[in-house]
Amino acid sequence: MKVVSRPSHERGNADHGWLKTFHTFSFAMYQKADHDSFGCLRVINEDRVDPNTGFGTHGHREFEIFSYLVDGELEHQDSMGNLEVLKRGDLQMTSAGTGIRHSEKCHGPKQVHFLQIWSIPSTRGLQPKYFTRHFSDEEKREGWVRVVAPADAEGVVEEREASGPAPVHSPLSLYATIFPAGASRTHIFPTQVAGAVRKAYIHVIQRSGYNPGRASGATVKISGKDGEEKELREGDGAYLMGEPGEELKVENVGDREAEVLLFDVE
Repeated sequence: MKVVSRPSHERGNADHGWLKTFHTFSFAMYQKADHDSFGCLRVINEDRVDPNTGFGTHGHREFEIFSYLVDGELEHQDSMGNLEVLKRGDLQMTSAGTGIRHSEKCHGPKQVHFLQIWSIPSTRGLQPKYFTRHFSDEEKREGWVRVVAPADAEGVVEEREASGPAPVHSPLSLYATIFPAGASRTHIFPTQVAGAVRKAYIHVIQRSGYNPGRASGATVKISGKDGEEKELREGDGAYLMGEPGEELKVENVGDREAEVLLFDVE
């Protein structure tokens, strides 16, 4: 397994007062040719938005856009008639397709912390759709929870609200987990494409507070069959390239809970 670190302090970072944001990939004024995308994964922005502020109504086309709520409340409103307040544990997915307009604002007196993630759809010109799902901290503490999966995968339901992962029209699966101190778990690289290198991206959510400097807080160690090990702290990520069926081990080696996202992508 090949591991390429993506340290938190090397991400794009901007403090606009009302918005504090990190960009894993090129976005807005932050442009890095060597961090432009990873397979179909195009955007991972870790955002904090102050009360009574937010992103005004704006348009999107031809992206699969999902928001993963970490803390606080996010109000989503769009041109499809959806108006919803998302809370901790919620995941909202918008398939923008031929075009939608939406706004995202902090709801209530507390700053909202969420990750906005975009992927490139496998098919252009899709009809816009909207989905929400909820996943509790309790189930995330028990293991990897598949919160997003390809729309044609087994067990995925294309309904606005349902159990199971939200459908995405990209070759992408997103897993979320919460590691108690000392916990470890493994993930197996998919085997659908025999002989092909599999890609994954791992991200440790920056739960302990906004930190534009070198990463601190919760600490996890990742390792593969060849013995290579890397430690990641809050805000850190890593590109992973492995063989189909190869095992990735992730272990919490710090003194506090770690919330981790893992993307399988093509």
